[in-house]
Amino acid sequence: MSAAATPPPAAGAPVGGGVQIHQSRRLPDFLQSVNLKYVKLGYHYLITHLLTLLLVPLMAVIIIEASQMNPEDIHQLWLHLHYNLVSVIICSAFLVFGSTVYIMTRPRSVYLVDYSCYRPPDHLQVKYQQFVEHSRLTGDFDESSLEFQRKILERSGLGEETYVPEAMHHIPPRPSMAAAREEAEQVMYGALDDLFANTRIKPKDIGILVVNCSLFNPTPSLSAMIVNKYKLRGNIRSFNLGGMGCSAGVIAIDLAKDMLQVHRNTYAVVVSTENITQNWYFGNKKSMLIPNCLFRVGGAAILLSNKSSDRRRAKYRLVHVVRSHCGSDDKAFRCVYQEEDGNGKTGVSLSKDLMAIAGGALKTNITTLGPLVLPISEQLLFFVTLMAKRFFNAKVKPYIPDFKLAFNHFCIHAGGRAVIDELEKNLQLLPVHVEASRMTLHRFGNTSSSSIWYELAYTEAKGRMRKGHRVWQIAFGSGFKCNSAVWQALRTVTPSPNSPWLDCIDKYPVQTV
Repeated sequence: MSAAATPPPAAGAPVGGGVQIHQSRRLPDFLQSVNLKYVKLGYHYLITHLLTLLLVPLMAVIIIEASQMNPEDIHQLWLHLHYNLVSVIICSAFLVFGSTVYIMTRPRSVYLVDYSCYRPPDHLQVKYQQFVEHSRLTGDFDESSLEFQRKILERSGLGEETYVPEAMHHIPPRPSMAAAREEAEQVMYGALDDLFANTRIKPKDIGILVVNCSLFNPTPSLSAMIVNKYKLRGNIRSFNLGGMGCSAGVIAIDLAKDMLQVHRNTYAVVVSTENITQNWYFGNKKSMLIPNCLFRVGGAAILLSNKSSDRRRAKYRLVHVVRSHCGSDDKAFRCVYQEEDGNGKTGVSLSKDLMAIAGGALKTNITTLGPLVLPISEQLLFFVTLMAKRFFNAKVKPYIPDFKLAFNHFCIHAGGRAVIDELEKNLQLLPVHVEASRMTLHRFGNTSSSSIWYELAYTEAKGRMRKGHRVWQIAFGSGFKCNSAVWQALRTVTPSPNSPWLDCIDKYPVQTV
């Protein structure tokens, strides 16, 4: 938003100590008088519609020439085609063959019919003071660790209504295998029950099942638990992804997409969750205490379809998935690392280099994603400045593409306030673009791979999703990975029944510290 300009003094008016100035005959300074935002938008419109603008005169000439043809000209054209019948037939055959090959080999559209985010019961909510007091009463943390956790909580961006599992509400906590299974069942079945109720899909119609959960991988698997609970069919293609971090939700979508390219006329269900019960850290190593303060209970279930008949009722169409893996670099590989501390306490350690590594992973990811989604105007500007920097002047600042021209909504993984702040700054986003991420972090905390779905639900609950809008889901995870999914709204989307924001959306946005 530009500040209002101060009106210049009239010609000949006294300035300062009675000195007279005369009206300038020079051209005005356009950098000061023209709002460059509109110049850029005009340039973007010109380049984006350049082909159309060039074709309009050509089509006009063709129409004018065709309108001047008389019956004799049309008869001569017919005779020409008649005497070259073999050539016409061969060309037609090639056209039909080419069209058939294209239709048979083109990727099948993948539709997001609906999704559901689990909302835990209110008695699992934890306030700051309750969190700190429970941590003190366990007897596992020294005063330094307690103070550290208190400060992290205050600066985290989390609110007072996030959820921790039942086992963590007991004193002492009860992180048993049975309690972990109970948490997984409550989250997964809660999300799936709502999904099946909202879509009216029978569990027997599901042909593909993908479940992702990084830190809890029991035997039988989480996917097997779902097959058993809902009595899914015996030939279902089921997958269980573990250890892939907060970006695994996009990986699961990508896997389901690939399976839907192979198996025709079917549904795929993706379940994204994390399990906290057995992964709470009870030691005093600072880098391993941060996950205790950020991670909270949550999960999402997503229904995908490759049936053309589902396009009419689907919410979104999957446009792109771009995955970037930096695991070949040792620092990136170890920046989010599950290990034991010096006292044998297991937890997940976060490196001090995490933000720098995440920035590098994001750069790699958007370098691949940019050409797929950015308008040609932005790509040209980026290419020109890159060439200028490389061949003429190394001090030329690289042009940062304006992703706001490619996307209407941004769902940035709610990993923490610092993650959201950095992406807002580096992608030059406005506060409204990161509002869904900040409010999801405030209301539900870091729910790992499912956070991007709570953010999408927030956007829908606010009534902002219109037909044709594009959504960019960005997620980071251990390994280290940065993954993106791009969706396009097929209609004006309204929130589904039992939305996690159903009874609280009017309170948001709120001011976060």
